[in-house]
Amino acid sequence: MPTIEWRSILALLTAGLIVSTRSPIGTSSIGSIGNAVETASARIADNLSGDGPHLGFDTFAYPGDDAMQAWLTADKPYRWVGYYLSAPCHNDTSWQGKRETLSTMGWGMAVIYVGQQTWGKIPGQKVAITRYVAKRVQQVKTRNGKRVVSYVNKRVPVKVLVAPRTSPGSSCSTQFVNAARGTADANDAIAKTADEGFGNGTVIFLDIERMETVPKAMRDYYEAWTKRVVEDGRFRPAYYAHSFNADLIYGDVKQVLAAAGVSGDPPFWIASERGFAIDKAPTEVGHAFAQVWQGLLDVVETHNGVKLPIDVNVAQLPSPSEDYRAGE
Repeated sequence: MPTIEWRSILALLTAGLIVSTRSPIGTSSIGSIGNAVETASARIADNLSGDGPHLGFDTFAYPGDDAMQAWLTADKPYRWVGYYLSAPCHNDTSWQGKRETLSTMGWGMAVIYVGQQTWGKIPGQKVAITRYVAKRVQQVKTRNGKRVVSYVNKRVPVKVLVAPRTSPGSSCSTQFVNAARGTADANDAIAKTADEGFGNGTVIFLDIERMETVPKAMRDYYEAWTKRVVEDGRFRPAYYAHSFNADLIYGDVKQVLAAAGVSGDPPFWIASERGFAIDKAPTEVGHAFAQVWQGLLDVVETHNGVKLPIDVNVAQLPSPSEDYRAGE
């Protein structure tokens, strides 16, 4: 996840440079997104706030009150925005305290909690390191035609397997991917959602990044997160996932919810660039349970003179985290 400060980003944007601040769903080079931006700008022209999909964007850091007002009153019909809680793998706090401001402006919101990630590693897997240990080494010399044996202590390299360590003070680590941390992070997400003033029934999207394989520890993590949110009862568990992993995650959390007596499909926010268009329904991403589809990543747009690096999404609801009741 990028750690660039928003003031620095604005300075770069003002200077005419394109930067991406998206956390952590993939990245694109500056050169490769130019055509995508132009194409997206041409396509995203119709007002979709009626019966069609509802257009929204997400970006790493809060753009500022003036920027959000400028974008809301622009011709382009963005009507909801991703609202990042401070979280283990999203340590930016710039969205904090902005719920009421955005709600008063008229923005819909999708609450996002970026929990622990695997980052392509297997949680708990030991790694090989080199350690130097003292060892008694035999030395043989010849003195006056005679063989003389002696022993000396030397430090020699030895490969050993050890559990990897996390950096002191770190809140985001592959080694934190387990059921106990899933429960703890759920409590954190619940507390922060409440502190931000979101009402009962608010949907919290747990951000789960793309994985080539989903280790058991990750499945334990998001299942425990789900169980705890359901037990608390104030908010609703939901999931941001890549299309590649979505079916597995859906099956896992569906079982947790069913065991708790919760019927209906949990809300899913699916990331996939394949076949995306802003006039398509979220389910056209290829998953019938999709409530939101993120299809354009790391693009830059300018509205009412304000340039922002964003990801483009379409949602079934005009405010994806508010009063989700489908299927119940």
